[in-house]
Amino acid sequence: MRVAPFTIAIPDVALADLRSRISATRWPEGAPGPAWSQGTELGYLKGLLGYWAEGFDWRAQEARLNGFRQFRAGLGGVQIHFVHERSREGRGIPLILSHGWPSSFLELLPLVPLLTEPKAHGIEGPAFDLVIPSLPGYGFSQRPQRANYRDVARLWHELMRTLGYDRYAAGGGDFGAGISTHMALEEPGAMIGIHLSTMEMRPATGEGTRPLSEAELAYLKQTRRWDEAERGYSAIQSTRPQTLGYALNDSPAGLAAWILEKWRSWSDSGGDLDTRFPRDELLCLLSLYWFTQTIGSSMRDYYDNRWRGSEIRPGERVLVPTAFANFDHNFVSEGSPPRELAERLYDVRRWTAMPRGGHFAAAEEGELLARDIAAFFAGL
Repeated sequence: MRVAPFTIAIPDVALADLRSRISATRWPEGAPGPAWSQGTELGYLKGLLGYWAEGFDWRAQEARLNGFRQFRAGLGGVQIHFVHERSREGRGIPLILSHGWPSSFLELLPLVPLLTEPKAHGIEGPAFDLVIPSLPGYGFSQRPQRANYRDVARLWHELMRTLGYDRYAAGGGDFGAGISTHMALEEPGAMIGIHLSTMEMRPATGEGTRPLSEAELAYLKQTRRWDEAERGYSAIQSTRPQTLGYALNDSPAGLAAWILEKWRSWSDSGGDLDTRFPRDELLCLLSLYWFTQTIGSSMRDYYDNRWRGSEIRPGERVLVPTAFANFDHNFVSEGSPPRELAERLYDVRRWTAMPRGGHFAAAEEGELLARDIAAFFAGL
């Protein structure tokens, strides 16, 4: 397998096309009622797109991203993009970190200096060799015909072996937590441990398992309430992602509205994205989806994980040491799951309640997350 250096270089014609499409946006009327109650607020989106077209400097972002060591490797018949940054403090623990949706490898980049040079940042614990891939079908990674959690876990094992690592760790949130879980299930002997910031995979419950505790029942009830109010996006992406993809791939306004509504509601933003994330960071993420035309292929994760065999099978259990960093405002599941629910599936060795931060942990509270990762692996 050939691993080749990779440099981001978006052509000028793509930047001009983006500006042209933004200027030609056909805006709908605003929704009645409180702002954001029916979706992305019109005034916010108009202001953001105006800046995207006239003020945002993609070339500056491109230069910043090209300061990281990036590569592409042939895995499973497709090209996979990844960042590979080695420890600056001697031999590092190999750690592959995976993002989720609607995110990208960009979310995890704040961890690079913190975990490759922890001492320089006042973090106690080991240094790491970081591998940060773009999931198949996101950004500069191609997507095979099928790519559920199990499929991607196998690709990541292949990637780590290709990079010369025999034993390694994994971590992430959202889909990244699902992939890391399946890495531990597929090849536990290769895994040092896994560190998760969301509980993506649910253990089997019901017949043949111990009765649910009051805390577990309350959490599952909260999750059902959230599903009823918020999971419309998942219903369409897990059934008809192609139909939605036509619109989002063609309209910068549609793409921004679809993605940023999730970043607002799932993060510890207090309802105000501008107080939590610099607009340049959000527009860098949107630009990555736009220029690579991968919103459609990224949404197929929901289809493949729902219909193509990524569920936890009866009797499966993660025997690899596992840590959970539970961020206080992870609105995807209305708060943290009870530890006893996680322990049905995982060998939980560390359970940290974070005082702030939400679903996009590395982008929101990179230092808190890095300290927890370092402490967990120091203990192993």
